[in-house]
Amino acid sequence: MTFPGILSIVIFLPAAAGVVLLGFPRRHREAASWFSLGVSCAVLVLSIHLFTRFDSGRSGMQFVEFIPWVSSLELGYRVGVDGFSLLLVLLTALLTPIVLVSSWKSIAVRVPMWNFLILIMETGMIGVFCALDTFLFYVFWEVILIPMYFIIGVWGGEKRVYAALKFFIFTMAGSLLMLVAILWLGWYASTLPGGRFTTDVTRLFEIARTLPHGAAVWLFWGFAIAFLIKVPSFPLHTWLPDAHVEAPTGGSVILAGILLKMGTYGLVRYNLQMFPALAVEWAPFFAILGIVGIVYGALVAMVQTDAKKLVAYSSVSHMGFVLLGIAAMTTEALQGAILQMVNHGLSTGALFLLVGMMYDRRHTRMIEDFGGLARVMPVFATVFLITALSSIGLPGLNGFVGEFLILLGSFRSPILGTPVYTAIAASGIVLSAVYMLWMYRRVFLGTVPSEAVGEMRDLDRRETGLLIPLVLLIVWIGIYPNTFLAKTSSFSRELTNTLISVRDSSVLRPSGVDSTNTNNP
Repeated sequence: MTFPGILSIVIFLPAAAGVVLLGFPRRHREAASWFSLGVSCAVLVLSIHLFTRFDSGRSGMQFVEFIPWVSSLELGYRVGVDGFSLLLVLLTALLTPIVLVSSWKSIAVRVPMWNFLILIMETGMIGVFCALDTFLFYVFWEVILIPMYFIIGVWGGEKRVYAALKFFIFTMAGSLLMLVAILWLGWYASTLPGGRFTTDVTRLFEIARTLPHGAAVWLFWGFAIAFLIKVPSFPLHTWLPDAHVEAPTGGSVILAGILLKMGTYGLVRYNLQMFPALAVEWAPFFAILGIVGIVYGALVAMVQTDAKKLVAYSSVSHMGFVLLGIAAMTTEALQGAILQMVNHGLSTGALFLLVGMMYDRRHTRMIEDFGGLARVMPVFATVFLITALSSIGLPGLNGFVGEFLILLGSFRSPILGTPVYTAIAASGIVLSAVYMLWMYRRVFLGTVPSEAVGEMRDLDRRETGLLIPLVLLIVWIGIYPNTFLAKTSSFSRELTNTLISVRDSSVLRPSGVDSTNTNNP
């Protein structure tokens, strides 16, 4: 049994704690760190409670909360979760305390401010996944932008200012397009008989299907471009490698583990659910973007000499699989895409942590500067191998389940209509094995190249504690994925049934426009 307001507590507890942190003197770094960790762990416990109390047999939103704000405009505080958003809330709640603990030694200046920004971001990220109001969704979306800008710009590497500005410009450009789409859609609702301006997502799902075709296309792409930038999809991905390389380890984990999922979450929640006919119409294009990202990201990763940049480009490749699963629009593919969002957060988040641990010891990320680490750091080498194999998609580990469902669903997709997409995407698995195993061989096998490498210490208790939950989940999902798939089955089945029915309708009109509609775009 849950108590009223639990979802709001999960959303706003980190931000409230962050405000308290502003009162911590700079010299009280340890107190600020423990306080932040305690709050983030409390959010994780509450999120697990939501997960266990979620009714997998029910479709639609659960734990819904609504507080009117501006009644005349139907603006209000509306939040809730379905199986899809619930998994991403849980992922966010899991990675946040891991990020905080990972920074205890690497972040030595402005520690209270660092923790404040991480907690504010946690509120924004969870809020994005829970918002059932387009205006509230936009507010949470923007809340994340400024903290990440400062995380990269203040604690980042040598080119941190350039990377932070590039991240800011790309993200803000997409956000403005999304804001225009939100406002136009709300205004359109007011032009309908008896209608008024609204930001209620559930109402807008119905209203959007009455849009004239021309207006629907503009709105569809206003949302889609904003989300494709965040994924990021080729060719809108160029901000990501710079941001990853220059960001501190904790920033990279948040970027890869959570922020990229906001883009794919938005594509499903808004483009597929709000504009199902246009989503079906453009599905092959999105599938092409996905497979280009898979192959391009893998090929570029193969030639990297910087371990962190290699992992960054692997993100582009793996998120291409998620985009392909979304475009396939079958229950298996969509289930695989949702699970792969979680898998990518776990595996790539762990890889960034591991690369960060290497950098903390050796102060370099260049692959050629390492070698023979399996002899020097056997526990570290074992964890790295498990994580790399999960990223490749080895059976028995989490990556295999997500990628298998995506490939199976895309192969059988009546909307894509050809197995060519699947065949090309499958090559990405082979390429991922090439660059991951190549990096592992160079870094961990062979002879120790220098005395500095030979003196690198193995994992300590703090680092081991960070990695244990990630490794356990990597194995758990690989062996028994139904723990998580069961939560999303109703959502995936209902959405794919809608998309297939739109495709199979005798007259397919983009965005469900009625031929009798006389509204002008």
